[in-house]
Amino acid sequence: MSSYELGGPEDDTSTDAAARSDVLALAERSFLGTPTGNDAYAAAMDGCREAVLSTVGDTDEPYAGTTYAALRETLDRDTLPETGNDLEEVLDDITTDVLAKSVFPSDDSCIAHLHCPPMIPGLAAEALLSALNQSLDSFDQSPAGTVIEERLIGDLASLFDLGADADGVVTTGGTQSNFQGLLVARERYVRDEFDRSAAGRGLPPEAESMRVLTSADAHFTVAQAAAQIGLGEDAVVAVPTDDRHRIDPDELAETLDRLKRAGERPFALVGTAGTTDFGSVDPLDTLADLAEDYGLWYHVDAALGGALAVSERHVGTLDGIERADSLAVDFHKLLFQPIACGAFLLADKSEYDLLSRNAAYLNPETDSVPNLVSKSVQTTRRFDALKPYVAFRTLGREGMASLIDRTIHLADRTAAMVRSDPAMELACAPTINVVTFRYVPQQNDSSSPKWVDRVNRRARDRLFTSGDGVVARTEVDGRAYLKVTLMNPQTTVDDIREVLLALKGHAARAAAQSNARDISGGRDTDAVRGQFEEVHR
Repeated sequence: MSSYELGGPEDDTSTDAAARSDVLALAERSFLGTPTGNDAYAAAMDGCREAVLSTVGDTDEPYAGTTYAALRETLDRDTLPETGNDLEEVLDDITTDVLAKSVFPSDDSCIAHLHCPPMIPGLAAEALLSALNQSLDSFDQSPAGTVIEERLIGDLASLFDLGADADGVVTTGGTQSNFQGLLVARERYVRDEFDRSAAGRGLPPEAESMRVLTSADAHFTVAQAAAQIGLGEDAVVAVPTDDRHRIDPDELAETLDRLKRAGERPFALVGTAGTTDFGSVDPLDTLADLAEDYGLWYHVDAALGGALAVSERHVGTLDGIERADSLAVDFHKLLFQPIACGAFLLADKSEYDLLSRNAAYLNPETDSVPNLVSKSVQTTRRFDALKPYVAFRTLGREGMASLIDRTIHLADRTAAMVRSDPAMELACAPTINVVTFRYVPQQNDSSSPKWVDRVNRRARDRLFTSGDGVVARTEVDGRAYLKVTLMNPQTTVDDIREVLLALKGHAARAAAQSNARDISGGRDTDAVRGQFEEVHR
């Protein structure tokens, strides 16, 4: 018997009693609910607060520039040690080894991804919900949380004007919400078209011709969801976009007609309100017309752009979203909440019957209270609704809108800077807060497209490893582009200017070095590139 195993009454020796005492002492200092545990919690939270304030709260750069190889070498502690250490000592190590070597979304120069600085009300809510540890699958595991989430979903449905029959559920984000939207769409189509339950009996042979239509610039999770619901990624038909990377309605109509003539079965249309690479918003009202004309389920991925619904200045960008059958919106993007927090909304709550499942121990049909597991693809689920609940109660829609509006204005100013610089090329005008561009070396005719791609990729990598800034990379029409995503209302035009200047400096050096190597006949391999960056970092 180990020192922490408990014997039965007949084994009540002094050794057993000592072991039980050790276990009880360990439990007291490891959990809330006793004076010892409560004091330990207070000390731990004090330690965490100091660790956060000393790193995240006082940054000089968005990243320390540590390479993956260096992190693998230094973060070599046993993750499952045989014996433990004092929590204060562990937190000290975490502060030095993990926090200090992380990317800081709260830094003014961390402008790469849809990766927001979490606002303080959300951080406070995160601490509360972690300590409460509610599970939103059943009412008896989260009574107050169930009601809060229901009210939040109701207010969201009203915000998007989805109607009195709307419902929804808090999710981990757009990936889960897009999956759930297409899952419901598949179930309804198979039921109506083939008098069959795909969930119960599987897909019929005719499902091979089922098609989902979406923009060529839609998020990859549309194709991922199609694969996960059994249709395969090839079931997704990507429709061309216009010069602002919005789906082209004429191309969409032509594609639908072509699919119909070919005997294929379009059943769902996914519009996007805020593409990842451009922030583009599809013509949602026109798409709703086409969905209605062709009998398609209409899902809107508004993971990014859904935040515009709280802004009087920008809400018109979402015209038509109220006609969606389902939609995704994220709180952990432009609504500034800690990861992960999103919502899936369904215009007709009766469609949830397509996914219903009851378990005697969890959500029996005879229950008179709601058990939210029936609305989610998760079972155990955090009380993440508390984060937007606390945030909106603290700032109000008005305060939240002012922060959103500022990031969009900053994107416009950034785009203007890029346009005015002959060494920069803008991919398209921003719609929300994403600015996609590339560095264009002012060289001679030898500046081949591949060479320019190489320079942009190296400039971005060197900016990151230098700690001067964090920008993202993508491709536009097969060419390398860079991207800044303005998620931080504290970022200023001067901050952006400094990042762009640093980026140009790294790009110019990369271009010069690349030219020198090309002239000398040197090899352009990943190994040479890595060696050069380590030397010049």
